Amino acid sequence: MKLYRNLSAAVVDSLSEIFVNKKYADKVIEKVLKSNPKWGARDRRFIAETTYDIVRWYRLFITMSNAKEDDFWKLLGVWCIWKQAELPAWEEFTDLNRKKILSNYEEAKKDRRVRESIPDWLDELGERELGKRWEPELHALNEEANVVLRVNTLKTSRKELQMDLEENENINSEAPLDYPDALILEQRQNIFTRPQFKDGLFEVQDAGSQVIAPYLRVEPGQRVIDACAGGGGKTLHLAALMQNKGRIIALDTEAWKLDELKKRARRAGASNIETRVIESSKTIKRLEKSADRLLLDVPCSGLGVLRRNPDAKWKLSPEFISKVIELQQRILIDYSSMLKPGGLMVYSTCSLLPSENEKQVVLFLETRTEQFEKVDEKWIRPSDGFDGFYMALIKRLK
Repeated sequence: MKLYRNLSAAVVDSLSEIFVNKKYADKVIEKVLKSNPKWGARDRRFIAETTYDIVRWYRLFITMSNAKEDDFWKLLGVWCIWKQAELPAWEEFTDLNRKKILSNYEEAKKDRRVRESIPDWLDELGERELGKRWEPELHALNEEANVVLRVNTLKTSRKELQMDLEENENINSEAPLDYPDALILEQRQNIFTRPQFKDGLFEVQDAGSQVIAPYLRVEPGQRVIDACAGGGGKTLHLAALMQNKGRIIALDTEAWKLDELKKRARRAGASNIETRVIESSKTIKRLEKSADRLLLDVPCSGLGVLRRNPDAKWKLSPEFISKVIELQQRILIDYSSMLKPGGLMVYSTCSLLPSENEKQVVLFLETRTEQFEKVDEKWIRPSDGFDGFYMALIKRLK
């Protein structure tokens, strides 16, 4: 592997935006890649993957090199040594000693917090909440995520899309048995430029995330509320499962997210979705006891999706997690009023922490035993190969 100056500079600039200016990694990389249309697929892959690698292993690389936290050129040099790549004779790399850095690496591997590159407080929290399960999950969260598609069954079938991508785009994929709408790409690539995406034949959605909408047990013709819809990945999945029959009301506090959902729904041919901004408690009050099914995919720490968003571990704080736990319980209490007696709701997160997951459900049900009951719950763990999710199926009795 040979390093090129302009591509290396793009990586260093991206890291500065992420760590110094506190920008989200995915947005930074998207903007950087758009800045130079002359870069080819290999160049773009180098910039994206190298940036994510250094973000993921930030603490480990600093420890290996004794670099300052904002010496991103030095961290790029450490990445080169770690990857056993040729180190260019650039001024920024002159004080890097390959032998010393590799010796430091062997020493660093003895400390899990450094080896897995995670803040002390987050490692302590994970161990406190998950015990022995924390270490294998933490290790899995540092693996590179697969690109997974969700086939839009309103427009095509999985078999048809798989053949279409292979024959017309030279894209090979695997169809996992346990995830009926999923295709896992054999190679990472920018799939958004393909005509099949523009025609609405698929969305990019992790296989673990694809379990949540079916877990709600929706049926065509029902009235369904997705109360924390965001950009609408799960809303669109619900529309497909309902075969465009019935009605989905997609709610969110952010209007711009719902605008994005409208665009995606048009592309997907999902015609049974109505969006509403939650402007106050009155929005919820007007929908009281109106939903056959209710999805509460609540805001959370996002610990289950760190392999996709490795910068989150450097942006999270104990204070944020405490606030989000309070918000989750408020959403459960307030939004559950929209469910009809006899209806089902799913409470879900992309977190691994029991304090955000099963403990929230127990707390909610403690004073509502005559009104609600838990039907089932499910965990999808990163060590199983996909992102981490929790979901609980709850029935309203009266």
